[in-house]
Amino acid sequence: MMIRSARAPIRVRAGTRQFSSSSKFTLPPLPYDFGALEPAISGKIMELHYTKHHQGYVNNLNVALEQYADAQSKNDVTKMIALQPALRFHGGGHINHSIFWTNLAPKSVGGGEPPVGELATAISQEFGSFDKLKEKISTSAVAVQGSGWAWLGFNQTTGRLEVMSKPNQDPLTELTPLLGIDVWEHAYYLQYGPGRGDYLKSLWEVVNWKNVAERYVAARK
Repeated sequence: MMIRSARAPIRVRAGTRQFSSSSKFTLPPLPYDFGALEPAISGKIMELHYTKHHQGYVNNLNVALEQYADAQSKNDVTKMIALQPALRFHGGGHINHSIFWTNLAPKSVGGGEPPVGELATAISQEFGSFDKLKEKISTSAVAVQGSGWAWLGFNQTTGRLEVMSKPNQDPLTELTPLLGIDVWEHAYYLQYGPGRGDYLKSLWEVVNWKNVAERYVAARK
């Protein structure tokens, strides 16, 4: 998944420590107010999730990229390899959350309304019904041990929809991501405590299926 407008590549001057970064990754604009998803997700959770957690992934991704550029300029392959986990974690966190915010919408603008059109047809064909899809994703999300994500994605090889879970902040690279469900505790614990299932039940009320459908149409091109 590429965040197109987020960042220009770091340019490195070979053999030196110098590099220039004309721009860095930044938080994407949140398409609604912090409290717009209440009561499904409290404004306080949204504020902390966006300004602290997602911002933290962005900050640490930029640091890791600068360190990687420095290591690359020195041909320090060992350091470059050592930085891969940080790039995967913080880069994945940025990618995942950038998708997540657009996957949600207030009820006043269609949040929670069932999908229609091509996506609705594909869901019925693959999962039997919309309710069965939600059940499958919820089951996958509840089963995540510790922290991670549950995803609805499009398999470019088979042309079919699939549900998959990923640990930690690992990005969904096996499929084209359509809908991501964040089951890190910071996404719900302040409001729902250990009740991940309750959080998921409420979350379906604000899923932006129009956004998911747009991603599905784009993935099929």
